[in-house]
Parts: sequence; structure tokens; C-alpha cells
Amino acid sequence: MYKLLASLKKEILLLWSDKAGLLLMFAMPLLLVFVITIIQDSATRIASENRISILAVNHDEGGSGKELLEKLTASGMFEFTLRNELSREGVNQELLSKGILMALYIPPDFTSKLTGGAEEISSLMLRDLGMEQGGSVVGSPPKPNVSFYFDPVLQENFTTSVQNIVGAYVTQVETALVIDQLYEDTEIEARPDELKNRMLANRVKIDMFATGRGGSGLRPNSTQHNVPAWTIFAMFFMVVSLGGNVVKERNSGSFLRLKTMPTSFFLVIFSKMLVYVLLAVLQVALIFSTGIFLFRKIGLPELVIPGNYGAFITVVLLSALAAVSYALLVGTLARSHEQANGFGAISIVLFAALGGIWVPTFIMPEFMQVISMFSPLQWCLQGFYTLFLKEGSWVDLKWVILSIAAFVAACQAGIYLKLRSEKLV
Repeated sequence: MYKLLASLKKEILLLWSDKAGLLLMFAMPLLLVFVITIIQDSATRIASENRISILAVNHDEGGSGKELLEKLTASGMFEFTLRNELSREGVNQELLSKGILMALYIPPDFTSKLTGGAEEISSLMLRDLGMEQGGSVVGSPPKPNVSFYFDPVLQENFTTSVQNIVGAYVTQVETALVIDQLYEDTEIEARPDELKNRMLANRVKIDMFATGRGGSGLRPNSTQHNVPAWTIFAMFFMVVSLGGNVVKERNSGSFLRLKTMPTSFFLVIFSKMLVYVLLAVLQVALIFSTGIFLFRKIGLPELVIPGNYGAFITVVLLSALAAVSYALLVGTLARSHEQANGFGAISIVLFAALGGIWVPTFIMPEFMQVISMFSPLQWCLQGFYTLFLKEGSWVDLKWVILSIAAFVAACQAGIYLKLRSEKLV
């Protein structure tokens, strides 16, 4: 026990002397969690809580263009700046010169084309019902159109969403015109306002439920996604500190001197692992505590810890052990401090990119999804997501636990074989 305590004290003092490494392991992950969570939370709220600013140019000679803008404004999703004096070419120049991101241009013949389409639909319906008065419609009228301009810096999924929303409200305007035309063609004197309101209001309500075993109805948010993900990244990024530390001890002859002392070399490795595993657990505690207590004070969703505490602690410890084992392996294999830092940092960045830390794996090409299965960060992330997002059980975690345990065993075997080849054990 005395030898273990002495070895632990040595490792703690060595770690404390590396102030830059400690700052990298604690301050940088916190900064990453804050920045990424704030950015993604703002992106998810923009369509639900903030109005999207759009420049609107309405040249429509009828009333449908004005009605469309009124419906879009009433939806609460858009805020329009009217610039009807601009031409179609002027809209493009305005976006280029004024830094405007989106614009909607309604052409002069918007109402006339909508009306033509409504007349065609009404005529076809009456014909099929055997109620048509006069001749049938010959050909199809020109299709109505509006022009949507956007800055190329906007992502495609965002602009497509806005385009679909505008299209849905155009359909509402067109439906109202069809109803008006039907009443006119059938010579019904009653006003169709009530029917139009009923048809437009009779929309299917979509109830959204996040699947999970707990049945708590927990809605995933940017915090539940980002805090566990970037905590894993922080734990594995200790390879820069621990890997360099191991290389320095090997090159300085510390490992050889340990062989001459009355202590077990494995005791030294164990004490080093224990100190850094505790350090990784401290990283988790600090970052998760920030998500629980501080995020809500700055307007971000609060981090909710899963109720299965035993499984949660197991995943945390296994992830910490995997991070430390990989860092020790890199430090053991590297021949210089620069190799350990360079390879270690680049490999963790690649593992993070492949493992779903930056972007979800399900949007990757199929062959990349197969490759992502070899990233240890992917296994750790799946463990946290199973608990935080799906309220999973031990059964759901069995393959995650086995995968991480196998990775730890492989790293430990690599460390042992390398040290033995150098006759250090």
C-alpha cells in the first residue's frame, strides 16, 4: 500500500507540474461545450422562436400576393421587409450588396395565373360531376410561380425548409381561389368564407414523441446531444498530455531506473492509469455540472442526468478507462514527444469525426458508417446516448460495454507487448 501511495503521489506531482496540459484538459473542453451548444441551440430555435427575416418584393397586380405575405406573416415564422420598388434584377443586387440572406419576389401575373389554375380545377370537377356549364377547358393555363433568392452561405437544408413552408402557404391561397371559383361557377350566392376557413383550419395535428424505454417523454435538445459528446472528446484528448508524459519518462530513462527499484513496474503503470482515470472522471463531473447548474442561467436547456445511475457510472468509468488506455498506448508506441502529440491529436480528431461527435453518423455515406464502427469514440457516444436520449437499460448497453472493454483490452495488450519488446517489463 505504501508503494502504491508513493507512486500515486509521484504521478500527481508530475501531473500538477504540467499546468498547460491541465488547462487543455479542463478549460478547453468547457469552452467547446459552451460554444457548440450555444450555436446549435440557436440554430434549432431559429424556426420555432425567432422570426426569419426576408426581403419581400410584391409586384402582383391582383390580391393573391398580398394575401400570401399576410398568411406568412401571421404564421409567426417570418418577418418581411417590403421593397416593392425593386425589380427582379434589383433583388439579386440587393442581396449581393446589402448582406441580406433571403428574398421573396412575387411576379405581376401571380394572381392571374392562380386564378387560371383555379378555373381549370373548378371546370374539371364540375365536368366530372356532370354539372359543367359551357365548353370544357382546353389545355392547361400557365403555372404560377414565385422566386426565392438566398445567399449561398445558407445551408441547403435550411433554404429547402423555408421553400417548403412558402409552398405550403401558396397552396392555401390557391385552395381559397378554387373554392371561390366553384361557388361562382355553380352560381351559389352564399359566401364561401366559412367553408374556406373550415378547410384551411382542418389540418392534421402531428404529435411528436421521442422513443425511449422510460416513458418520461423527455425531449432531446442541444444540451443532451452536445455535453456527452464533447465530454468524450475531452477525455480522449488527454492523449496530448498523458502520451507526451509517457514518452518523456521513457526517453529520460525513468522506466529503466524503475526496474532497479524494489517495486513492480505494473504498479507504476497502474498508478498512472488510476490518476488519469480519476482526472477523466473529474472532467465529466465538471462539464456535466456546468450543464446542470449553469446552462439554465444563460438560457440554454438544462442537462438531465439519466435515472439509471449504475449504468451511467459504468459508462463513464469505461469511457475514462478507454481514453487513458489509448493515451498510454500512443505514448508507449511513439518515439518522441512530437510524435505522441501529433499522432495523438490527429487520431482523436479523426476518431471524433468518424464517431459522430461532429456530425451524426446516420447522415454519412454507407461505407463511412461502416468505418465509424471502428472509432472508440463512437462506442462511448452510443453508451451516453443510450442513457441520455433513449433512457436505455443494461440490456441496451451490452454491446457498447463489450466493445469498449475489448478496446481497453486491446490497448493494454499493445502496451504490454511494446514494453516487453523493449525489455522494460
